[in-house]
Amino acid sequence: MLPELHFESSYLPRVRRRPMKQPVKVRIMLPMSIRCNTCGSHICQGTKFKSRKEEVVGETYLGNQRFRFYFTCTNCSAVLAIKTQPQHPDCEVESGATRVVENGQRKREAEEMGDVMKSRTYDLNREIDSLPPLDDMNSMK
Repeated sequence: MLPELHFESSYLPRVRRRPMKQPVKVRIMLPMSIRCNTCGSHICQGTKFKSRKEEVVGETYLGNQRFRFYFTCTNCSAVLAIKTQPQHPDCEVESGATRVVENGQRKREAEEMGDVMKSRTYDLNREIDSLPPLDDMNSMK
């Protein structure tokens, strides 16, 4: 016959449960460069932060939930917030900071403007080609 085993409460593993709808603490990397509105310090893309993650209530995109992350400025400890955008692989700055345009984005914008300029020069060249040649006009005189 086997002896009965008695467990005291001190031997049982304790399970920690956090209350529902509490923000989860996560470690994130900043997806873009930002500038703090309070102190003006520049925080580069890829900086790691401990942040609070919470679901944005009532905002979904094709069934994907949007999240909001709260973290502090590295210089002045002001609270900054960003919100995810499931429709774009990007985030938007919600409060406490402004987004800084990176060189890559400037190049893309310049290329887009370059395409517009190329199309305009093509149109001008086509108009010039449609005009009668200058030699013909000189011979007419």
